[in-house]
Amino acid sequence: MNVVTLSQLQFAATGMFHWIFVPLTLGLSILTAWMETKYVTTGDETWLRMTKFWGKLFLINFALGVVTGITMEFQFGMNWSEYSRYVGDIFGAPLAIEATLAFFLESVFIGVWIFGWNKISKKAHLVSIWLAAVATNVSALIILLANAWMQKPVGYVIRNGRAEMNDFLAVLTNPYGWIKFTHTLLSGYALAAFLIMGVAAWHLLRNNEADFFKRSFKLAAVWAFVASIGVAVTGDFHAVEIAKTQPSKFAAMEAQWETKRGVGMNLLLLPDASRECNAVEQLCIPNALSILAFHDPNAEIKGLKDFPKEMRPMVTPTFLSFRLMVGIGTFMILISLLGIILSRKQNFTDYRWFLSIMVFAIPAPYLAEQFGWLVAELGRQPWIVYGVLKTADAVSKSITVTQVALSLLGFTVLYGLLGAIDIFLLIKYAKKGPDKDLSTIINVQGRG
Repeated sequence: MNVVTLSQLQFAATGMFHWIFVPLTLGLSILTAWMETKYVTTGDETWLRMTKFWGKLFLINFALGVVTGITMEFQFGMNWSEYSRYVGDIFGAPLAIEATLAFFLESVFIGVWIFGWNKISKKAHLVSIWLAAVATNVSALIILLANAWMQKPVGYVIRNGRAEMNDFLAVLTNPYGWIKFTHTLLSGYALAAFLIMGVAAWHLLRNNEADFFKRSFKLAAVWAFVASIGVAVTGDFHAVEIAKTQPSKFAAMEAQWETKRGVGMNLLLLPDASRECNAVEQLCIPNALSILAFHDPNAEIKGLKDFPKEMRPMVTPTFLSFRLMVGIGTFMILISLLGIILSRKQNFTDYRWFLSIMVFAIPAPYLAEQFGWLVAELGRQPWIVYGVLKTADAVSKSITVTQVALSLLGFTVLYGLLGAIDIFLLIKYAKKGPDKDLSTIINVQGRG
């Protein structure tokens, strides 16, 4: 392998590993804040116990996410110095804002929330978790706007051999970024809800804290269903945006080789890409691709053959990743809807088959998230900034294959260890269940 490929693998490995933690942080921060809100407004101690229990899992996940996220930024200087030199004036601005504003705020208020249980009133404590949750989501917004600029560059000029920002507002309001942010945010809410449902189902199968975990499951099922529907809707908007701004990616997502009107959607990959859409032989939905891309059954879809070979993304992994993402998303909608229905029944715990499915469904949103990022990043190739800078031109010139290979090995070992620690801690405290004695917190916070 060459330096470019190894550098891509290294960033993909660290980025995808980091993204294991990000969506759960986004979702659990909001859900924890919601639970504490219910406690403060109702005085129901069960909501307080839920806040403490699910909040503990949120904190474990948050800590690992911070550690894994920091190393990614160093790679811009080490592996991708040409990228940093060429677009640093633009890409560096949102990263700086994220670090000095959003990350600072979420870290401060998470600290207040952790250590403030016995020191501040319950209303002030509630404000701290909401501020931390909002800051966490704003942090994601800024990072995703930076990534969106790589997908759809706006607000810049090429001057003195590099890209320079000339319209910060255009970067901030990039429609590609806001659609991407909404899609990602809702997927994080769905993921957190599925984790809660899965853990709750595990305890209900063992008849542990039945009232506590039934209530947790009911709340999470609604969140999961609404968020999963939202992911599907925003995914449709995102597909339209991709078809307009990244036609080569859209063609790769659908393995569409010929430029045509009224194009059907093949549900099975045809590597030779030379046959007409046939509903019987190929499981093809007539006109569906034109509808998906432009909401017009007769719209023209640009095929991969209209792009030079060196400008085409990898078709097979992009196509398969897209379908796996959509398939898992459909499963999430259906199973969370079933969860809403069954959890309203008095004999909910008798549906042991369903509870078992929910335990094993915990990885589903994680897989959907990863496949989604594969579509986003593989589909953009060979560009690191679409239409502006190629990936091969962005890698550092001074590094060697040996250096990148050794650092990739080091990151793999380190992240594997961190991942094992995270899984161990999450399983340990998830199995332990909620604390039973909250008298100290209630007595102190009851004053405020």
